[in-house]
Amino acid sequence: MQEASFNGFFKTIIYMIGFYYLIKFLSRIFLPILLQKAVNKVQDNFDKHQNQNPFNQQNNQDFQTPKKESKSFGMKPTKQVGDYIDYEEVE
Repeated sequence: MQEASFNGFFKTIIYMIGFYYLIKFLSRIFLPILLQKAVNKVQDNFDKHQNQNPFNQQNNQDFQTPKKESKSFGMKPTKQVGDYIDYEEVE
């Protein structure tokens, strides 16, 4: 049976710290490049799907109903929500 030595434990800690800083250093170099490639790929897919859409911006028609003009001058038209029901209080 082997016993753990102080030197082996110390080397393991040093390797772990070195590995952490190596990953941190490499991620600062390569992560922005990888993210930029991913963003460009998503943008290309979005543009491709926009061009394949048969109802693109050039052929878009407005199907909204025309707004009714209010007969009162200078006042905003009120929004019609529903029927008004008058309730009486019962004691």
